[in-house]
Amino acid sequence: MSIKEDQNRFRDIIRGRIKEDFKKYVSQGELIGKRENEYVKIPLPQIDIPTFRYGAKQEGGVGQGEGKPGEGTGEPGDGQGQAGNQEGQHMLETEFTLDELADILGEKLELPNIKPKGNKNIETEKTKYSGLAPVGPEGLRHFRSSYKKALKRYVTSGTYNPNDPVIIPIRRDLQYRTFKTVSKPQTRAVVIYMMDVSGSMGDEQKEIVRLESFWINTWLRKHYKGLETRFIVHDASAKEVDEETFFRTSESGGTLISSAYKLCQKMIEDDYNPADWNIYPFHFSDGDNWSGEDTRLCTRLLSEFFLPNVNMFGYGQVESKYGSGQFLKDLQKDFPADERLVLSQIEGRDKILDSIKDFLGKGK
Repeated sequence: MSIKEDQNRFRDIIRGRIKEDFKKYVSQGELIGKRENEYVKIPLPQIDIPTFRYGAKQEGGVGQGEGKPGEGTGEPGDGQGQAGNQEGQHMLETEFTLDELADILGEKLELPNIKPKGNKNIETEKTKYSGLAPVGPEGLRHFRSSYKKALKRYVTSGTYNPNDPVIIPIRRDLQYRTFKTVSKPQTRAVVIYMMDVSGSMGDEQKEIVRLESFWINTWLRKHYKGLETRFIVHDASAKEVDEETFFRTSESGGTLISSAYKLCQKMIEDDYNPADWNIYPFHFSDGDNWSGEDTRLCTRLLSEFFLPNVNMFGYGQVESKYGSGQFLKDLQKDFPADERLVLSQIEGRDKILDSIKDFLGKGK
């Protein structure tokens, strides 16, 4: 068996272990802090890679030192000496791409692939470099290939001097990159996260939202390359923030959910024409709203603007000992059978995986 096959087999074992313990990885958030661009480092302390270990020289051992067949190996020592102060267990980290994690998520939750709403494919022109040629514009000269060809000429002609390794390419050595323009379909999508940051939404509730949004984004990014993400926070008023601020902001006072919905509507109208974009708004709250009148305004915005124009609208209600949870009940009453509005009750970290299934299980 080749080294490559061994590596693939070991990677399959790791993948199976991640899938087996997936709920732990989702609820504890170990992966989010280990992201590097499109890769995630996953700690796997329970898997050890077999290796050879060599002792120090001149310390005896099998086949070393004086002795005769049948002699004992000596009396046990008294165990004296300093205790070690280093860890006894080594942590193995392996890298997975976000697409690979999305595949594991899809397999674990049996998620259907997303079907883009309407005809969202547009043709974009892309330059694809396809090879090398002996002629071309100087801006596309490929230095490494030209140098290698010149070096080969020096070596085969016997003029290469390792003590004076000067290589001067001539015209016939030069290589240029060739390219062609291809049309590539591109599907555009945006996910807009809204979160209640009033005093009743504590750090634990925000952490649950942070974990869910990471996995929602991971799944959507698999289906929409170049996915855009926007963030809105609100209490009695709403504002757009960056991702870091979204999960750290704390406010106090009343809650007007409609302020976030109005800002989200304006964002879509200004930047994301529903005829050209797949749109995914998600709102997270503990279910408190200032008044029944504001809740009725929210349901009207959902009915008249959001649901006709977006792929799906997700509302996740994070349980809080200070929140009434009434907003979810009102939405369940007003939209009893509309699959474009997806409702999820998140009672704690252990329910994050179930909530992700609620949101993504329709394939919209």
